[in-house]
Amino acid sequence: MATRKMVDVFSDIGRDTALKANPSGYAITELAAQDERIITLTADLSNVLAEFRTAFPERYIELGIAETNSVSLAAGLATCGFVPYIFSMAPFGVLKTAEQLRTDADYNHLPVRLVGRLSGLAMGYFGTSHYAVEDIAIARTMANTTVVAPADPNAVLAIMRATADLQGPVYIRIAEAAEAVYDQVPAIGHGQWPHLRDGTDVTLAGHGMGAGLAVGAAKVLASQHGISADVYDAAFLKPHDEAAVVASASRTGKVLTIEDHLQIGGLGSIVAETVARHKLSVDLMQAALPDKDLEVGVPAELYEYYGLTVNGVVARALELVKG
Repeated sequence: MATRKMVDVFSDIGRDTALKANPSGYAITELAAQDERIITLTADLSNVLAEFRTAFPERYIELGIAETNSVSLAAGLATCGFVPYIFSMAPFGVLKTAEQLRTDADYNHLPVRLVGRLSGLAMGYFGTSHYAVEDIAIARTMANTTVVAPADPNAVLAIMRATADLQGPVYIRIAEAAEAVYDQVPAIGHGQWPHLRDGTDVTLAGHGMGAGLAVGAAKVLASQHGISADVYDAAFLKPHDEAAVVASASRTGKVLTIEDHLQIGGLGSIVAETVARHKLSVDLMQAALPDKDLEVGVPAELYEYYGLTVNGVVARALELVKG
């Protein structure tokens, strides 16, 4: 009956359209149709859960702008056998609720899922208080928390399926308006980085919107510069695919990471830590946000300004390869 409800909710527009328009909302509705333990909570982000509310109104809790309370409430519900998914604006998710996530959910190994929408600079026009560019750095310091950042709508569904049965907390960082990377829902194993393109001259690794930029840049590098890029979707940031990093870095000797996150504590740091642990002689470079006060503006213009575009990534890769 629950599965039928889920199908009915999306029957007017179709699965593919629904998934593309609202991937995290579609994914949680699908998961809830198969698992009655799943409930959702939101802090002023109810539009994302419109279909879920229609299908499962008794499993939806609206908290208003009370992000910290949402985590503590979710932790309490998790101790009662529920699997709570909190949908929050990323700037007010991990950043605002770090203490509650650590003490209430992480320390107790509870299956609380925090879905962060509007990550990176997606809310640039509201100013720096609405940026989520430190969230990965904070979330991955929590010992029992899994951190994931799907590349596109199909990857959102894959990642939410892959993390549904994990025992501890999960932070799911959703990229807005990311370029398509997958033409169908991929199979992404726990902690794995899907290998998107073979190459020998330089490694490109990105998460969220960065994965699409890596794919686009690799095509330009090959067609216009004769440079072969090894490309990975860094979908799992904790745990991450250490074997893939070591194998690719050893093969190319040069790694460029791409992310809409500060240079400190994100994917660039993950790769640098891995390279150091394995004592590899590798040149590293980042296409990321600088460790300083950031500008305010329209998101597309901000990404252009900070080089988080295909052309920007190509320029960084050429600098890395050619020195």
